[in-house]
Amino acid sequence: MQDVDTLHREAMELVDQAVLARQQGDAEAAIALSKAAFTKERTAADLVADQLDLEPTRSVLHRSAAALAIECRELREAERLIGRALAGNPPDDIANELRDLLLKEIYSQRQAIGH
Repeated sequence: MQDVDTLHREAMELVDQAVLARQQGDAEAAIALSKAAFTKERTAADLVADQLDLEPTRSVLHRSAAALAIECRELREAERLIGRALAGNPPDDIANELRDLLLKEIYSQRQAIGH
């Protein structure tokens, strides 16, 4: 579990750095930092994907990775992460947040880009 905690913490630090870069007008750095955060968070989620008894940690990591995937315009990956989270046993509030991500964010972005 230590690796998961470390990866998650590092991902969140990268998210903070991306927000700061965006605030400073450095869009290129913000994108790169967000992608790095997504990679770390997805790896953390992958490590607990089969541990269905590790709720709510499992679904929270998947939700976080999916939100970062959406931010990085990795919509298919976000769908996969949400599906994997919902296939487990997430608490109702997190399951609802995952569905909201799927319906509101992913589908609206798909419509915006014509897919």
